[in-house]
Amino acid sequence: MNAPLTGLFVFGGLAAIMWGGERYRSHFAKRDLIIGVGVGTGFLLFAIAPAFYDAVGALLSLDSRFVTTSLFGNLFLIVMVLYLYTTLRDTQRDISDLSRSLSVTETMTEPRTDGGNHPIAIVIPAYNEAASIESVLDALPDHIRGYPIEAIVVSDGSDDDTATRAAEAGATVAEHPINQGQGGALRTGFLVAEEKNAEVVVTMDADGQHPVDELENLVAPVLDGEADYVMGSRYRGIDQSGNGVVRKSGIKFFTWLINRLTKSDITDCTNGYRAIRGSEIGKLTLTEERFSAPELIIEARKNGMQIEEIPIVIQEREAGETKKPQLGYALGLTRTVLTTWIR
Repeated sequence: MNAPLTGLFVFGGLAAIMWGGERYRSHFAKRDLIIGVGVGTGFLLFAIAPAFYDAVGALLSLDSRFVTTSLFGNLFLIVMVLYLYTTLRDTQRDISDLSRSLSVTETMTEPRTDGGNHPIAIVIPAYNEAASIESVLDALPDHIRGYPIEAIVVSDGSDDDTATRAAEAGATVAEHPINQGQGGALRTGFLVAEEKNAEVVVTMDADGQHPVDELENLVAPVLDGEADYVMGSRYRGIDQSGNGVVRKSGIKFFTWLINRLTKSDITDCTNGYRAIRGSEIGKLTLTEERFSAPELIIEARKNGMQIEEIPIVIQEREAGETKKPQLGYALGLTRTVLTTWIR
């Protein structure tokens, strides 16, 4: 190796080590320190002691120093990609948590203090659902079995009048300044419901697909002490959603997968019409921002909650189009099922 190239590698190695040390001194970032020292050491060895790579290559039965250094370079590139991906995920999670905290803080939450029953909280995540949210809220009853109904709408970064119309219809409204996905919106709604000391927390869609007249059937097993988590199923009831063959097949596949992994006996794993005992919400470890349905089911099973499934009718959307991607939805569900099951 000629002198200029050797000098370049020495300079690069020292710069990497100094960068890692400075990052640790300033922010105590151990990962940056490890990366800086690792890269810097690799550069210095290549410049000052290239025979090191020859020895490593001999151990790995590699014929040339070029092949050995290329292998190390590719491994380093993979590590960096994974590091950057993890850092991006952590940053997104921090932003989402901050947004969620601000939304809950700004939401008026006044627990009942009059000695009456704790409310049944209806958590409705909504993204640009101004066309349907009022009719969904207007259809809700005032009470079920003496329990007051309190609607909580989480406007998930909507850029239409969703929040305004929900507030005019009498709902408690939490607003996300940026879209966090259905899972993120549900987590915000759950926090608000806990602040309200909800007896039962119901989740339903803002598009009118979940019939309000089946609400009492959904919460009854929880109120009667027969279940902690009640799911609606279009396949035990009636499916009028208009889903195509591909989506129906996907739902059945992921339902089968969850049943195999958790020894469950459900028929509709993506149904968002569910009722959960309020005191059990805090036990669920929820991290998924977008593909929340399988995470909720698996977490309920892992926490020993009694799960029951009832037949319901799923109707067509009242307005607008589905927000779910096609291929991305399948990949997201796969990732969510496996990571929730393993963790």
